[in-house]
Amino acid sequence: MEEEKKEIDRPTETEEWIEVDISASLWEVWRVLTEQERDILRARSVIQHFRRNELIYCEGDEPNYMMCLLKGKVRIFKKGVGGRSQIIRMIKPFQYFAYRAYFAREKYLTAASAFEASVVCIIPMTVVESLIRANHNLAMFFIRQLSTDLGIADERTVNLTQKHIRGRLAESLLSLLECYGMEEDGATLSIYLSREDLANLSNMTTSNAIRTLSTFVAEHIIALDGRKVRIIDRERLRRISLQG
Repeated sequence: MEEEKKEIDRPTETEEWIEVDISASLWEVWRVLTEQERDILRARSVIQHFRRNELIYCEGDEPNYMMCLLKGKVRIFKKGVGGRSQIIRMIKPFQYFAYRAYFAREKYLTAASAFEASVVCIIPMTVVESLIRANHNLAMFFIRQLSTDLGIADERTVNLTQKHIRGRLAESLLSLLECYGMEEDGATLSIYLSREDLANLSNMTTSNAIRTLSTFVAEHIIALDGRKVRIIDRERLRRISLQG
């Protein structure tokens, strides 16, 4: 997976950076702010476009910005043993990310890249922290967000370490379904992942992912068309995931 990183140390006047009216895009945050705080957030927020596979931030970077995905898909990943990547989670539109490390006063422990062409709203963390200190409702919003993310991470850790290969892959397919939904046919996942990406998401080798996908096809649980995955028997896939 070849990726390149775009510099995002500060807003510039290039066409990559555009001032945005974020009242609709960031509604969950927007609704708890005062008018003065909204003016501050509007003035300091920018949007940036990322190409497919372009790095948004790298492991070890300083966490200077909070980000909200406005359009597209983003993967959060970490390099493991032997340079193999583990996809930690996938981000869907209007999810916030990249802010935990700042609150922990540490550098990024993960990296993020655009899975497809994506648009991201970027807000300086110094602005976010200032607003949080002045607005208890905003502070509670981020406490809830971090608590939810921690619960998901705990559950995912157990599943990836205790479930067998079939259970892990079934869970990954179901989580992609919940995150991104289906195409118009009501069966095809609205995200096209390579076998390597599915393996990295499911904590297995690419060869094991290919074999398990082939088994699911033979059992008429899914159908494959290149990178497209069509869910034929969702209930059976759910049972495999639950059984582990």
